[in-house]
Amino acid sequence: MAVVAAAVIAVVLATGLRIAVIDVYTVSQVSMAPTLADSERILVEKDYPGERDVQPGDVIVFDGEGSFTPYEGSSSTLAQLGSRIGHWFGLTAPPATYVKRVLGTGGDVIACCDDSGRLSLNGEPLAEPYLGREVTATAPASEQSFEAEVPQGRVWVMGDNREESIDSRALLGAPGGGMISEDRILGRVSGVFWPWSERRDLQEAGYQQQ
Repeated sequence: MAVVAAAVIAVVLATGLRIAVIDVYTVSQVSMAPTLADSERILVEKDYPGERDVQPGDVIVFDGEGSFTPYEGSSSTLAQLGSRIGHWFGLTAPPATYVKRVLGTGGDVIACCDDSGRLSLNGEPLAEPYLGREVTATAPASEQSFEAEVPQGRVWVMGDNREESIDSRALLGAPGGGMISEDRILGRVSGVFWPWSERRDLQEAGYQQQ
């Protein structure tokens, strides 16, 4: 009986932690390479942003229902249930859940590209070491040119693997103008914990204005 009680308490505590403090998600996309790899398990801070505002450079997990989802098709109810169960056991991502990097917040103007192929934030060029490659005029930070002002309460997101990422650039004509509402953010990625050999903390942004 004591063993059963201990197991119940452990489940309750684990559930509470995953609801309020930190959750586990499985990356099921290649759009964040080389920062995150497909099938890696990541730790996500649920109290984000807490006392601080959402910051450009943060890697976040968000619910893309109503914004990203229509572009990838909707899954059946049974498939969604399977995904949610798999998420609890750290095997799959919940339906309509995405991992991207915040590059602009409310009031920011984000644009690409300058003469050196760099993104700019409020007119200042960005150094993006997390891309894992050199940005030049012939190999720009984004093949798609754009300029957008981010409305208050929303964020502009992009994947680090720009050639393979569906993100705010592709959704400028969608409701919300390609920007994600802050109330759709599920948390900030703090690190990778599986595979064990690849465990690591996600360094602070690596996002710099030059």
